[in-house]
Amino acid sequence: MKIVVDCRYVRIGHHDGISRYTVGIVTALAKRHPVTMLISDQRQLAMLPELPWALASSPTSVRELFVASQVNKLAPDVVFTPMQTMGSLGRRYTLVKTLHDLIYYRNRTPPRDLNPVIRLLWRLYHLGWWPQRLLLNRADLVATVSATTKQLMLQHRLTRRPIVIVGNAPDPVPAGAPTHRTAPTGRELVYMGSFMPYKNVETLAIAMRQLPGYRLHLLSRISPADRARLLALAPADALVIHDGTSEVDYFALLQTATALVTTSLDEGFGLPLVEAMSVGTPVVVSDIPIFREIGGDAALYVPPTDASAVAAAIRRLDDPAEWEARSVAAFAQAATFDWDRSADALLTAIEQLPGPRR
Repeated sequence: MKIVVDCRYVRIGHHDGISRYTVGIVTALAKRHPVTMLISDQRQLAMLPELPWALASSPTSVRELFVASQVNKLAPDVVFTPMQTMGSLGRRYTLVKTLHDLIYYRNRTPPRDLNPVIRLLWRLYHLGWWPQRLLLNRADLVATVSATTKQLMLQHRLTRRPIVIVGNAPDPVPAGAPTHRTAPTGRELVYMGSFMPYKNVETLAIAMRQLPGYRLHLLSRISPADRARLLALAPADALVIHDGTSEVDYFALLQTATALVTTSLDEGFGLPLVEAMSVGTPVVVSDIPIFREIGGDAALYVPPTDASAVAAAIRRLDDPAEWEARSVAAFAQAATFDWDRSADALLTAIEQLPGPRR
């Protein structure tokens, strides 16, 4: 069985969520079965494992509608793509598409790094369910990253195809990272994520008024407007705005932090939670279904718009015994998210597919 993995969404120079997911899956899958990577730019190879590869047009090209004619030349039995938008007209192979979440149906603001034309198309695409159904039903199997999203897909009848959970996972922890931790002496909090409205970072900034001695590190790139708004909400010197950070600095900060915090109103997964827990850092997060799935019994859950409740949950971690118990639980919960387990689930689902293309 020849498997091709669509790696054309891998970013050049640094990962985003889809890029990181692609690399995690293709690396783990290649340990179990020969894999060919489909790329659109040879510079992507710097971010990918050393595996056989082939070139095709960009996934944002007008040629995407007919990309199957290019892929057919590779004679694959199965193609796995980390997105649901891969063209399929005229394909002669089994196709597995991925839908990560439904967050943009509830939060219609598209990602800010898209060009204006793509942003417009993004908005139009999410005005109704039928475009999603059309794309997903052109696959033979649909993957998603969580039980929460799978349940929503079933609730909205988004596909007639079988759905398999191929979960997200963190990168391997840095070499030498401890497997047991004691409560930190400092009072550093970490927020990793964007500043889009549904992320509700404002509640974190307001909560800092009730957390004297604590500092909240905002790690992602931030616009001048977002910076000014958040600084106006928090006490002086309570926010440390990094405006972007490296992977090394991110994990170094996590390993000294009291907690990773987020009061997001909605999420598709919550990879920063898993990253924090993988190094034994407790998490204080919104009480929403996806975070309940990701955080399990390890997380502290709060009403996302209640700044006082957020502050109270963080202050619980001032007790060293509470902090260390949460840290132990965090290590255990993070261990349930693993690329090898995800690759096993995907390969098993592929092997069970019926039909002439298989």
